[in-house]
Amino acid sequence: MSTQLAKDIEKIAPEDIINTLQSAYKVFQGEHDQLDDLLKHGGQLMRKVTQRFTPTQLIVGIAVVASIAVVAVAKATEPDEHAE
Repeated sequence: MSTQLAKDIEKIAPEDIINTLQSAYKVFQGEHDQLDDLLKHGGQLMRKVTQRFTPTQLIVGIAVVASIAVVAVAKATEPDEHAE
């Protein structure tokens, strides 16, 4: 039974993390057409992560990601002081 469970858990590949970060960077830089890719890559990564982490680890991880997102959005919506 445990060997079947191990086969069902998908491994988190470095490409999963890289694709998610690249998409997030592009969206942060203003390429809003990349949002679909970010959601796709982030969703795939999240699905794989949920298979490996305990509920507590998952909650803490989501809280960290949400905190970073709040800071990024706040920074992105600040008026540009150098745009004079």
